[in-house]
Amino acid sequence: MGQELAALNERGLVLVGCGAMGWALLQGWLKGGLAPASVGVIDPNPRAELAAAGVRVNGDLPTDPAVLVIAVKPQMMADVLPTLQAHDRGDTLVLTVAAGVTIAAYEAAFPNAPVVRAMPNTPAAIGQGISAIIGNAKAGPAQVDLAAMLMGAVGPVVRLTSEDQMDAVTALSGSGPGYVFYMIEAMAAAGEAQGLPRDMALDLARATVAGAGALAMARDDHPSVLRRQVTSPAGTTEAGLKQLMDDQSGLGPLMNRTVAAAAARGRELGK
Repeated sequence: MGQELAALNERGLVLVGCGAMGWALLQGWLKGGLAPASVGVIDPNPRAELAAAGVRVNGDLPTDPAVLVIAVKPQMMADVLPTLQAHDRGDTLVLTVAAGVTIAAYEAAFPNAPVVRAMPNTPAAIGQGISAIIGNAKAGPAQVDLAAMLMGAVGPVVRLTSEDQMDAVTALSGSGPGYVFYMIEAMAAAGEAQGLPRDMALDLARATVAGAGALAMARDDHPSVLRRQVTSPAGTTEAGLKQLMDDQSGLGPLMNRTVAAAAARGRELGK
C-alpha cells in the first residue's frame, strides 16, 4: 500500500457523496494512513464528523486527484456526473460504488478515464463488507490494484472477469444482507412461536447467525462440512434440516428464486 498511498497523499482523492458507504470507506482510508488534508469531499449535506476528521468539504478540493470516488445514489447520477467532467484528465481513476449504473454510463461522462465499478455491501459500515470490482478497457493492472486497495478498507475484494457478473454479485452479496436480516426475523418469530419471550428469541437468533457466520469465515471447511458436524443422526438439527433442505419447499429452491429475482431486477435497472 505504501507506493499507492504516497501517490494518493500527493495528488489527493475526491469523494463525491458521503452517506453510509462513503463514510465507511473514508474512515477505512484514514485509518490506513491516507492524509486527511489530501481528501476532498463533495456532499450537499455534509455530516458533522467530516470537520472533526480534518478533510476538505465542498471547497478547496484537490484539482488533479489521483482518484475520483463516486458514492452517490444511482438516481442522482444523471445530475452529478456532468458536474464532475473536469476530472476527465485521463490519469484520474474513476471509482464508483453506485449500484446498477453501468461502466458505459461513466465512459460517456469520462471518455478518457480509467473506470472501475465496485459493488460493496452494507456490512462495510463496520469493516465487515465484501466488494466485487471490474474495470473498463482503460483501467490497467495498476488502476485495478489501486481500486482493490481502496475497497479493501471495508473488507475483502473479489475481481470479476466480466461486467455481466455484476448483476449476480449485486443479487448475492449486495442484496444478501437483507436476506440474512429477514432470516434473523424469521428465526426469532419461530422461537417465539415455540414459547420463548420475544426479546430472548431475537437475541438468540441474532447471536446464532452472527456466530455461525464467524465460524464459517474462520474455518477452511466448506459450509456443508460444518453443517454435518452439528447434525447428529436422528437428532434435533437433522429434524429441522429435513424441512429446510426439502427439494421442493426448502431453502435451496427458495434461495435460487430469491437471487434470480434480484439479479433480473439488477439487469432491468442497468438498462
